[in-house]
Amino acid sequence: MSAQAKVLRLAITPGEPAGIGPDLCIQIAQAGSEHQLVLICDPELIVDRAQLLGLPIKLHEFDPDLAAKPCSPGELYYMGTALNADVVPGQLDPLNAVYVLNSLRLAIDATLGGMFDAIVTAPVHKGVINDAGILFSGHTEFLEERCGANKVVMMLATEGLRVALATTHLPLKDVPGAITTERLESVIQITLDELRLNFGIDRPRILVAGLNPHAGESGHMGREEIDTIIPVMERFRAHGERLIGPLPADTLFTEHHLKNADAVLAMYHDQGLPVLKYKGFGRAVNITLGLPIIRTSVDHGTALDLVGSAKADSGSLLTAINCAAEMANYRSQMKQA
Repeated sequence: MSAQAKVLRLAITPGEPAGIGPDLCIQIAQAGSEHQLVLICDPELIVDRAQLLGLPIKLHEFDPDLAAKPCSPGELYYMGTALNADVVPGQLDPLNAVYVLNSLRLAIDATLGGMFDAIVTAPVHKGVINDAGILFSGHTEFLEERCGANKVVMMLATEGLRVALATTHLPLKDVPGAITTERLESVIQITLDELRLNFGIDRPRILVAGLNPHAGESGHMGREEIDTIIPVMERFRAHGERLIGPLPADTLFTEHHLKNADAVLAMYHDQGLPVLKYKGFGRAVNITLGLPIIRTSVDHGTALDLVGSAKADSGSLLTAINCAAEMANYRSQMKQA
């Protein structure tokens, strides 16, 4: 940790209790942390899972009135919230959907109130939350509503590549109608602002993907590029912003284009994220741009078949924690400058 960096308080939500989130938290605890890692969870869940994994864990109840301190190996802090039902590892139970969302609410509200420097989220299972009768499309949308944000942007990042999304969890049939002038202007502005705020990139260079094959082939394969994407890009370029494209997505993700890019803007979820996850799965992080707080997350799901096996890869959670800390430290240093 640099001389300027401070010990941070990071809230971690372990996500779906029957999934690998609790396992990953216990696994990363074995090495300790230079920051105070606080799980928003039922502590008995963590103790029981640690026993199943055969790993030592020591939990301390979090006291916000005490100074933040690093975690020693095998040590974590917790802010308690109770499970609604006993957990069977690897078996989903809709009764615990409320617990999952309560842990998120606690983490968000405490961070908005200044108790934590950032939130890091482990995977939830959207299906079981909806099975419980609760409409839930994902972490990103939940955070947007809870934080009262006007608009947020999902961006995934791994070494050498950042991919922001113009649309997130939409059926493919709904994507063209969602690529509006208003949405694109908002997404591009948020992405530019946050690349400057959180990553120190003064003049971001963003590659913009077309929606259609061959970026519309001059209108012969769709007009979204001509009618919406290009006019929006031209308005930003007129103010000196460096937006390249729209480029065909099948050639955008090549070294020729990416070598000088700070980020890629993909039009929909499965246009950009398969490439990023192929490049860095297990070492990638999901970052929510446009929130009043810092939030990062893992790049994978609940992996129910790996729960309790000690075979789950904690690399993405560790990457998410490190990324959240870097962003929080950078923001802190900018405020002091």
